[in-house]
Amino acid sequence: MQCPGAPHLASAERTPRPREWRPQLYRKCTDTTWLLLFFLFWTGLMFIAGYSVAAGATGRLLFGYDSFGNVCGKKNSPVEGAPLSGQDMTLKKHVFFMNSCNLEVKDVRLSSAVLCVSSCPEEQLDTLEELQLFADNNGSFLCVYSLNSINYTQDPKADSLCPRLPVPPSKSFPLFNRCVPQTPECYSMFASVLINDVDILRRILSGIMSGRDKILGLCLFAFALSLGMTFAFRFITTLLVHIFIALIVSGLLFVCGVLWWLYYDYTHDLSIELDTERENMKCLLGFAIVSTVITAVLLGLIFVLRKRIKLTVELFQVINKAISNSPFLLFQPLWTFAILIFFWVFWVAVLLSLGTAGAARVIEGGQVEYQPLVGVRYMWWYHLIGLIWTSEFILACQQMTVAGALATCYFNRNKNDPPDRPVLWSLSILFCYHQGTAIKGSFLITATRIPRTILMYISSALKGKHGAWSRCVSRCCFCCFWCLDKCLRQFNQNAYAASAINGTDFCTSAQDALKLLSKNSSHFTSVNCFGDFMIFLGKVVVVCFTVFGGLMAFNYNRALQVWAIPLLLAAFFAYLVAHSFLSVFETVLDALFLCFAVDLETNDGSSEKPYFMDQEFLSFIKRINRVNAARAQGAEHSLRNEEGMELQPVV
Repeated sequence: MQCPGAPHLASAERTPRPREWRPQLYRKCTDTTWLLLFFLFWTGLMFIAGYSVAAGATGRLLFGYDSFGNVCGKKNSPVEGAPLSGQDMTLKKHVFFMNSCNLEVKDVRLSSAVLCVSSCPEEQLDTLEELQLFADNNGSFLCVYSLNSINYTQDPKADSLCPRLPVPPSKSFPLFNRCVPQTPECYSMFASVLINDVDILRRILSGIMSGRDKILGLCLFAFALSLGMTFAFRFITTLLVHIFIALIVSGLLFVCGVLWWLYYDYTHDLSIELDTERENMKCLLGFAIVSTVITAVLLGLIFVLRKRIKLTVELFQVINKAISNSPFLLFQPLWTFAILIFFWVFWVAVLLSLGTAGAARVIEGGQVEYQPLVGVRYMWWYHLIGLIWTSEFILACQQMTVAGALATCYFNRNKNDPPDRPVLWSLSILFCYHQGTAIKGSFLITATRIPRTILMYISSALKGKHGAWSRCVSRCCFCCFWCLDKCLRQFNQNAYAASAINGTDFCTSAQDALKLLSKNSSHFTSVNCFGDFMIFLGKVVVVCFTVFGGLMAFNYNRALQVWAIPLLLAAFFAYLVAHSFLSVFETVLDALFLCFAVDLETNDGSSEKPYFMDQEFLSFIKRINRVNAARAQGAEHSLRNEEGMELQPVV
């Protein structure tokens, strides 16, 4: 016979007990399946890299090539069936178009023959005699290689083997080392055909290659700005916060005004004829509108949150004290930056090689053209996914390293004797146990970015072919994916910190962190949000001034490049660098409050279970609670006054 209390005991046994937090006490390998998946994915990336080296010809893209398959400035191998191929072009580094004033595209090929020459004609050549004299004086032969310069004026076929007269003056420009005509009529025709009618990928690559020096300069500028912002947050004071906010307000207004001024200058420039210049003008209008909206939103938020500056300064002082226990945390972004640079250089090199992967085919007249190989476009997409996933994985490793080092110092009973080398200890824990967790979290970010990239590609491909309704839907989808990306980043950061503290897998860590932070959100939600907002403003400053510098640099070459692509690349790089540096404070802030929540969950402040937190952090939390209580009482008092106000009859 069963006792009356048995059903109650059985139901209690079936109820799952809440899992306990055991900070820094238990470790195991987490998410190993994702580690294996990432290894297989990188095996595919290495296959693509090897294929691009074997099948690609980066020299054709960097140095240009003639109509007979010879790369300018290089010693070439012969192509079977092309008698003029395989020549030594070491001294002939410039690409010359024999009919530059009347370029046309027929069947995706230029109608003009292309030669490699040692120098471009800087003066107009009107006769064959002048062509012969130019060849004798400069050693630059502007007729087909099979025609000797002695026969320029004697061979009856010289008219078809030499450039169409008159040959306009030209100058070498770093756009595939082409000889660009300098007369207005020829220049307009040349640039319109050469720039507007080529493949999208080649246009992007040409913009990157022609603006590579400016892009490199902007990247270094963004790096210096990010480093300066890091030290500004490290030694922050109330006065410095006011100066910082004043600089942000004036900088945003200045950049916004300059963008609109440049757009006004473009719209009133009567010399604009090329599609590239019109595209630059549209991109400039987009930048101006976006910057205006961002400026208005940020100024409104700064005005609303201005009264919380004092608490924010105290918050950053607490963060800096936590960082002082492991000062090498501030140098962590340098290693992240170096690894990202190495990976991006590798990625761009493979991309350039893929862009030139093609099989040589001999056509009429012994000329050679290169046909893209089958499957290369699919490799581009796979390569793009590799860029996003690997970059996010590197950033995730930084977040887990910072969170692990902070947790090691926080859950140390003897505050006067901090642990030795917490950053190295956190790195060893990451690589031994939690690489799969970082890979899984970074894949979630990648999964949200891929649809955004596809939407951007479809929108650009259908530009001008879809109506207002489809444009509205695509922009709404893009906005939703952007919001999802931001939410997932915060979600991932809490999961990384929980995994570094408790040694659990990604999903368990995310679930535990969400429950614990929701339970203790009343302690620090408001000041935490404003702290994150200040860090975000630092990132905005870096990106805005990098974009402004890029606009000033690229504005001097309006016609010969679509500089929206290099500018977006520089802005993307600036954001990643700023995020790498300033996210140290963001990660420390979130991990610190998660450690505090775990401390409250596992301890009660008694002599048996004392808190891990120090007195300064505890007093800061008490001040936050007093401020929140005072605001709650003020709101309640105001509500009671409103409820007690009734209309009284006039006596």
